[in-house]
Amino acid sequence: MAARVGKICGVGLFKSTSGYTYNQICSITTKKDWSRSQKTILGSLGVIAGGVGALVFALDQSVRATDLELHPPKNPWSHNGMISSFDHASLRRGYEVYKQVCAACHSMRFIAYRNLVGVTHTEEEAKAEAAEILVTDGPDEEGHMFQRPGKLSDYFPNPYANEQAARSANNGAYPPDLSFMTLARHGGEDYLFSLLTGYCDPPAGVVIREGQYYNPYFPGGAISMAQALYNELIEYEDGTPASASQMAKDVSTFLKWCAQPEHDDRKQMFIKAMGILSILLGLTLYLKRHQWSSLKTRKIEFKPKK
Repeated sequence: MAARVGKICGVGLFKSTSGYTYNQICSITTKKDWSRSQKTILGSLGVIAGGVGALVFALDQSVRATDLELHPPKNPWSHNGMISSFDHASLRRGYEVYKQVCAACHSMRFIAYRNLVGVTHTEEEAKAEAAEILVTDGPDEEGHMFQRPGKLSDYFPNPYANEQAARSANNGAYPPDLSFMTLARHGGEDYLFSLLTGYCDPPAGVVIREGQYYNPYFPGGAISMAQALYNELIEYEDGTPASASQMAKDVSTFLKWCAQPEHDDRKQMFIKAMGILSILLGLTLYLKRHQWSSLKTRKIEFKPKK
């Protein structure tokens, strides 16, 4: 009489006096029979989930754009690649554009002059840039505040004393801080470039109030900031032709670095990490083959008792 000693994957293993024999047993199924009500409930849940997803997508699109707003096109920035870094010559030119054009209205209160060292300027050049501003410091020994030249530890100056002064000088509009502007706007540097170069006459039927200008890339189209960049508005130190598009590209790159100063370091760490992980992967595969080679090459042979 055969005694059943095991069950493996739907196959019965029996022991008899002549050794082991294999007999096929009944198949096992994991299919579940769903009732009509269960199928109806699942179908209703699927329809509801799809409707909620479509509603969220529609609301997201309605917030991001209107019928009169254009999405900024994708531009081939030099730092967009997986291991691409910033163009530091462009960063230096972008700082010149900000200093001579944008700084008249916009602040960058989270960027200090020391952040420029090794990126756009040498230490001596950054010290010279900082020394051009006057910083209120003190009190001194007599308890009075005083003015001193800027130092590397000082942050970029604010063009206005407070928000009320900024609104009064700009017809009620408040110029935003540019420190994290590429992260605060959908499209990042693409949006900034398109905005700076996208001023045009309003289309028929669009009314622009006095003191406002039309820009299709700005939400609503009506923007209080006048066109700031024109051809040959400034003169670059390195002799690059200062066209409006060139200045827009450089200042957009500079503002991208201001929002993400760790950009190049992060990509350097990615390259190092991928190199180390590639070496570890090779060692792991070799160790795995070495450890399991004795099992994978083993031959199992059954010799019944005589």
